[in-house]
Amino acid sequence: MAMFTSGGVTAGIDFAFSIVAELAGPEVAQAIQLGIEYDPSPPFDSGHPEKASEAAAALMVHRNEKAHRGIRHALDHLAL
Repeated sequence: MAMFTSGGVTAGIDFAFSIVAELAGPEVAQAIQLGIEYDPSPPFDSGHPEKASEAAAALMVHRNEKAHRGIRHALDHLAL
């Protein structure tokens, strides 16, 4: 049985770099990034519609439409 784990560490680091860049400038943030050798390598590069394949985009649209139908159904049947 495979076990997968993950954490929000990179999100916190990315946010910290944004704050440092805002307060001290992008060069300082980049120097810190280099100092800790933070060089993330995500498994895919499809986080923007311009980068995603047509198949991935179509699947995302299909899944979202299905989820939205379920949400609409639940909202229509709320007892208010």
